[in-house]
Amino acid sequence: MKHLITTSVLGLALLAAAPRGQAQNADRRWGIGLNVSAYQYKGNFGSEYWKLDQAEYGPGLSINRYISPGLDMGLHLSYVELKHTTAQGNPYYGSSFETNVVNANLGFKLKLNNGWALKEDAVVQPYLLVSPGLAFASAGGTLNRDNQSRNFDESKTYFDVHGAAGINFRLGDAVGLFVQTGQHFPLGANLDNQPNRDDNSIDDRYLQHTVGLNIGLGKAKDTDGDGVRDKKDKCPDTPAGVQVDENGCPLDGDKDGVPDYQDQCPTEAGKAELQGCPDKDNDGVRDKDDDCPDQAGTAALRGCPDADGDGVADKNDKCPDTPKGVQVDANGCPVDADGDGVPDSADRCPNTPAGAKVDANGCPEIPQEIRKLEQPIRFRTNSTQILPSSYPTLDKMVRALQEHPEYSIRIVGHADSRGTDEYNQGLSERRAISAKNYFTQKGVDPSRIPTLGMGESAPAAPNTSAKNMSQNRRVEFRFEFFIPDQQPAPQP
Repeated sequence: MKHLITTSVLGLALLAAAPRGQAQNADRRWGIGLNVSAYQYKGNFGSEYWKLDQAEYGPGLSINRYISPGLDMGLHLSYVELKHTTAQGNPYYGSSFETNVVNANLGFKLKLNNGWALKEDAVVQPYLLVSPGLAFASAGGTLNRDNQSRNFDESKTYFDVHGAAGINFRLGDAVGLFVQTGQHFPLGANLDNQPNRDDNSIDDRYLQHTVGLNIGLGKAKDTDGDGVRDKKDKCPDTPAGVQVDENGCPLDGDKDGVPDYQDQCPTEAGKAELQGCPDKDNDGVRDKDDDCPDQAGTAALRGCPDADGDGVADKNDKCPDTPKGVQVDANGCPVDADGDGVPDSADRCPNTPAGAKVDANGCPEIPQEIRKLEQPIRFRTNSTQILPSSYPTLDKMVRALQEHPEYSIRIVGHADSRGTDEYNQGLSERRAISAKNYFTQKGVDPSRIPTLGMGESAPAAPNTSAKNMSQNRRVEFRFEFFIPDQQPAPQP
């Protein structure tokens, strides 16, 4: 009984200190077992089988090696002092023996939790054990026969055949609690020193009922250090420090496929491309960053729309229909640097002094005394020759250009309706060039004299009479503000 108490206390202490587990396995291939057994003798002096009150107790130790899911192999060592005194009615009444037995067996454990009958990590794990070995017996005692008594004391070694069945209860990955019952057949053994033997060599044998702990040695391989061994880890490359579930995969509280450690919105199911955040309007901007979560917009405007594409969100745009490409201010309106009311995109004179009156092009208005000089000149039928009567008119405009280098003059040629459209178009262009030549011959820079031909498309009077048609054979003039290296935009 003393052996039982000592071994039980040691086993419980090791259980408290050991990692939780299932003894040796594919990760912890080596293990150690500590146990205590109740032994029951059967021989010529009688039988103690299944009489627990007559059992003897002894400790045991095993060193085990995992071979496969269905097989373990181990070295099993045990010790017991078998005792027996014959009862009345036995021919050897009064005889007794005390035999110390040390068993050393090589065990082969056939496990039923091999993946076929039961899972390898099942809680209840039945097995069969076959363990041949040696029994070292040191027998002593008194043999009483026919009122004659003699003492004996001898030590022998026998080949031992041991078979058992047991159940291991999985407590975790490194510890199992097992119970086992088996029988030892030390061949030819004479544990009670009885001289009359049977012919079957198994006169003396004993049962062994065992309870103990199997403790896996070493540490299960856990490459990513998340506490889940690689064999069970479905996510073996989890970064260090990341919380994982029982399968070794990072936690994903909102079940959106984005692990919590990467999820910027861990309590709301979202999209992987948005780091787990939702996007109601599907504009690619997370709702938490979207100033317009119910309207598809652009990332540059924090998810708000910009109908005219000027870079100002519609909700802030005071000029929502600005033409594409026009530079705008913070309110989404075209920039007007000189404040003349003409946007810079259309302003041909963007640096007009403040307060100056400007025309549609943003340039200072031409004074009326200059405008009065804009008189048309006439041409003969089918001719580009300027009528001499027009020279005074042309000379006045030449002087104006000479006195005002800030001006240019636009010349537009016209024709009456006689002839084809193609011919009249060419004639109007030649008339405009004829007028331009008059200016250049007077020393006016050609770049200040843009020309345009309108053909018969813009008559001054209906082409219904010779008088009206003479009015349509003309060239018209328009003074404009001149910007060097910039041609005035042609206008009809």
